[in-house]
Amino acid sequence: MKILIILTSHDELGTTGRKTGFWLEELAAPYYRFKDAGADVVLASPNGGRPPLDPKSDEPDHQTEETRRFTSDPDATAALDHTVRLDTVSAEDFDTVFYAGGHGPLWDLAEDEHSVRLIETVLRAGKPLALVCHAPGVLRHATNPDGTPLVRGRRVTGFTNGEEAAVGLTEVVPFLVEDELKQLGADYSKIGDWEPYVLTDGLLLTGQNPASSGAAADALLSRVADANAGS
Repeated sequence: MKILIILTSHDELGTTGRKTGFWLEELAAPYYRFKDAGADVVLASPNGGRPPLDPKSDEPDHQTEETRRFTSDPDATAALDHTVRLDTVSAEDFDTVFYAGGHGPLWDLAEDEHSVRLIETVLRAGKPLALVCHAPGVLRHATNPDGTPLVRGRRVTGFTNGEEAAVGLTEVVPFLVEDELKQLGADYSKIGDWEPYVLTDGLLLTGQNPASSGAAADALLSRVADANAGS
């Protein structure tokens, strides 16, 4: 089993002068779910190389057993240092794709034509796709074969307006994930802020927040197993 994890290359938090990037838990939790399941994991980002880490995600209050495992794992950190360029990857080479969140994806991956093409190709090939926290926002330009929004009528979740307000970035981000998904016609739902919540709609899996990343990875592994069993 070969799994592609997509990370952002964007490191500027709007015009605040603060740094952003990917959220460490949303990489570390899935990474070890996949590696411990025996998968071959490849990391990719729009620019390749070392993607920016949101510095807040490595603060003590946000560290987990898996984030500490990741930062002390030389193989994991080496993989992070050498992510491949997103425009060089092919959906044919992977069984599934996982998008980690953080605020960065709202600026780059949400507008990246290679990301849009990858999402559409993966799903049309009958392979599952998972996105957590802010990453469901990168679905905004993906479409079905008939040109309708990919998320229209689909059961999805993602970072909530309440969670964005709680971190004080409602007026900073280019768009609110919850609002965007609803505007596109998605059947959006959520539970309490910061509680783990994962939805599966066919081949599309979404998680609400960082706490949902491990559960989303587990659900994705199950969905890959189901897809392979049916092939």
